[in-house]
Amino acid sequence: MIHLPTAPWLHYFGDAAAWLAALLGGGWVWRHRRHAVEQLARRTQPSYFVALGTGALAGAWLAGSLNSLRFGLPQVSHSIGGALAGAIVAVELWKWRHGVRQSTGGPYVIPLCLGIVIGRWGCLFAGLADHTYGTPTLLPWAVDLGDGIGRHPVEVYESLAMAGFLAVYWPALARGRRWAVDNGFHAFVLAYAAQRFAWEFLKPYPTLFGPLNLFHLLMLGLIIYAVVWIAQDASRAAA
Repeated sequence: MIHLPTAPWLHYFGDAAAWLAALLGGGWVWRHRRHAVEQLARRTQPSYFVALGTGALAGAWLAGSLNSLRFGLPQVSHSIGGALAGAIVAVELWKWRHGVRQSTGGPYVIPLCLGIVIGRWGCLFAGLADHTYGTPTLLPWAVDLGDGIGRHPVEVYESLAMAGFLAVYWPALARGRRWAVDNGFHAFVLAYAAQRFAWEFLKPYPTLFGPLNLFHLLMLGLIIYAVVWIAQDASRAAA
C-alpha cells in the first residue's frame, strides 16, 4: 500500500495546474491548427460560446451536486463529466437552432485532455475530502489517503487512460489523419466516457439502476452520442 500525503487545498493547486496545461495545449492548437480555430470562428457566433460556458457550468454543478446529495453529503459539488455533458447538450441545441451541422469540438480536444490528465492528480492528493476516492482494494498500488485503508487510485487510472488517448490522438492530428481531424472530438468523448464508465465501478457512489450510479448513466449517454455521430459521419463519407 502506498501512503500519500494529502491536503484539501491541493485540489486547488491541481485545478490551477490543469488550467495551465489546457492553456498550453490551446496554444499548440492555435499555432499548428489555426485553420481549425478560424473555421470554428466562421461557423459560430458569440452566443455559441455563451451557450457552451453556460451548459458546462450547469452540467458540472448539477451532476456533481446530485451525486453528492445521494452520497449523503449536504453540499454542492462539481464534475468534469457533468461539465462535458452539459456543454455538449447546450452546443448541440445551439447548432440545431443556427443550422450548423459540422462538428465544432476539434480545437478543444487537446486542452481538455491535458486538463483531465493533470487535474485528476489534484483530486488524488486532495484526499478523502475530495470524495472522488476509490473502493478498498488489496492490490499493491492501493493508496492510503489518511484513514489506513488501501483504495483504488481511480484518479490515476483516469489520468493514465486519457494520457493514453492523447498519445494516440495528438500524433494522428499532427499527421492529418482523417479520424483525428474530422472526428477527433467525438473520439475523445467516446474514450473519456468509456474509461470513466469502467472506473465508476471502483467508486463507492450510491447506485441508481442496478449496479449503475449517476455517472454510469451519464457516461452511457455520452457513449451513445459519440457513436451515433461517428457512424453518421462515416455514412456521409461513404455516400
